[in-house]
Amino acid sequence: MKIPFNKPHFTGREAHHLSQAAVLGKLSGNGFYTRECQAFFEKRYHLQKTLLTTSCSDALEMAALVLGIGPGDEVIMPSYTFVSTANAFVLRGATIIFADSNPENPNIDADQLENLITSRTRAIVVVHYGGIACDMEKVMQIAGKYQLPVVEDAAQGIEATFNGRPLGSIGTLGTYSFHETKNVTSGEGGLLLINDPALVNRAEIIWEKGTNRAAFARGEVEKYEWVEPGSSFLPNELTAAFLFGQLELLEDIQRKRMNIWQDYFNRFSDLATAGFIGLPQVPAYAAHNGHLFYLTTRSAEERDRLLTHLLKNEIHAVFHYLTLHNSPYFRNQHDKRVLGNAERYASTLIRLPFFYSLQTSEIGYIYEVIQRFYKN
Repeated sequence: MKIPFNKPHFTGREAHHLSQAAVLGKLSGNGFYTRECQAFFEKRYHLQKTLLTTSCSDALEMAALVLGIGPGDEVIMPSYTFVSTANAFVLRGATIIFADSNPENPNIDADQLENLITSRTRAIVVVHYGGIACDMEKVMQIAGKYQLPVVEDAAQGIEATFNGRPLGSIGTLGTYSFHETKNVTSGEGGLLLINDPALVNRAEIIWEKGTNRAAFARGEVEKYEWVEPGSSFLPNELTAAFLFGQLELLEDIQRKRMNIWQDYFNRFSDLATAGFIGLPQVPAYAAHNGHLFYLTTRSAEERDRLLTHLLKNEIHAVFHYLTLHNSPYFRNQHDKRVLGNAERYASTLIRLPFFYSLQTSEIGYIYEVIQRFYKN
């Protein structure tokens, strides 16, 4: 039995919408399907404005541009995250101040935030790891006290909530990913969520290469002009059409993924109770989205042996992020604070195979292989 780490899911609707996009005769960005995808999220999550992007990385880069982040500015974010979270702000010349994860899950430790704020702090970035919400009440209280914008990197957070509010809709700006490993996919793709009405016009200009093209197309301005620096962040219509075919069956996808997550959790609870592994902890304020399933081991050495054991049994599991504060690029810039929880997750976390077509029998096999490892 060979079980891959990921297998992209196709709903069967993608081909129809791809052919429709071709028939409509507009394949460049901001056409019918781009607007349909944006409207889907704006209606479903009661959002102010969304802009489809070529990736979540691009959505994050747009966020940095929209907020006017520049040299000398400090931006606080977790160390345990994908490099795109930091790259977006480093590219603008910002200084990154890394925060630790909390003891319960890999999300940012909101209790540390206030101590990291200085007169140069210009933004707080949170990452909702695995679709499990950060403590947004604490984050927003601190941000409000210091009048700082908050960016939610909700790359993994579609359909997940904090106290009933969709992730990405709470901060000043939010971002989603539609990479092939995500709950819904367009291969590559992303979304910028603009929750502050005062930023909508600027975001749209930056999205359209720094021009007022979108406003011109709506007849709101007389001339199509270069207004400020921007870039080409919008995807082509084929990408948007493929994504729309997934969004049509979002609820079916979510039901299946939530069942897979619960199956994993139920099976592995005995190993967790016995103290062999740690399982995801979902706070009472969070409703997750079945994005991924992870476990933590008791040491880095045990993690590596378990990964080897899984591979020998034809199961492709992976470790996840390495801490960014210890990366070759950043380690000499870090202020020497020990970020112990982030380092623990980097050393002990394993992501198990997780995709729509994963079978109950396959989950059972994965459990048996891991149980055998700990019996030995």
